[in-house]
Amino acid sequence: MVYKNYYKILDLETSQVSVEEIKNAYRQAAKKYHPDLNIGDTLAEEKIKDINEAYKTLSVPASKRKYDRIWNSQFNKEKKAFSSEERKGAILNMFFGKTEKEEKQEKNVYKKVGTKGENIETEINVSLDEAFYGMEKMLSIREVEGKIKKISVIIPQGIQNGEKIRLIGQGKASIDGGKNGDLLIKINIEDNNKFKLRDNDLYTDLLLTPWEAALGTRTSVKSIDDETKIYIPQGIQSGERIKIPNKGYQKQNGRRGDLIAEIKVVVPKQLTDKERKIFEELRDASVFNPRK
Repeated sequence: MVYKNYYKILDLETSQVSVEEIKNAYRQAAKKYHPDLNIGDTLAEEKIKDINEAYKTLSVPASKRKYDRIWNSQFNKEKKAFSSEERKGAILNMFFGKTEKEEKQEKNVYKKVGTKGENIETEINVSLDEAFYGMEKMLSIREVEGKIKKISVIIPQGIQNGEKIRLIGQGKASIDGGKNGDLLIKINIEDNNKFKLRDNDLYTDLLLTPWEAALGTRTSVKSIDDETKIYIPQGIQSGERIKIPNKGYQKQNGRRGDLIAEIKVVVPKQLTDKERKIFEELRDASVFNPRK
């Protein structure tokens, strides 16, 4: 291919897209060709490189405008401003500082004497919301020389707890001119005060009054992205669980786990005079004794 079509690489049908649309396309592509999901697939590794190059260029408005201008002026099908070899050299040199010939020469050198640098492994904590919806996060990495290097990392939407993101070429430099190692980032998803993540299921507490638990009711349960109406059967006990299908966290196959609502019956700490009278009447009238 003479010239890399970055929009096609990111599966975008037009250049008239926003930065947010470019980010979303990058997240989907990066997740699809993630090295840890395509172990041993050299094609996927090359694809990831193209995806990273495309995102790096198109996500910056100034760089995107420059790319679009070159495409429209020099690489439009109706124009023949350069020969094929000149087109290759021009675009590679403009965006990457190397001609195709230089890149081939460099690859030959790597094959002969270069050894890949060491990988660097680290881990970061992200919130449930950040992992569920995806985000861009800045990392500060201390290099061998002691300098701090800031790296932008795209957390793909629905990333799994414990999953690793591989940033190709962001590891330690080679000692003999080979490729840099990679940076492997393990993702730890943190529970919050509303939800706990277990595999792909989300656990939450559902608080009920004593009369709701005794008589049954219909109520709303909040999931991570919406709200669902459910029926509470009469006589439900504290500690029992109700499963709401497909309202949990995202799975690798794109489906979702379940939302598990654990019942907690809560009594009022303070009673009005009327409430106290009703409870006393219930006490005197009821034959129920949970200790028998």
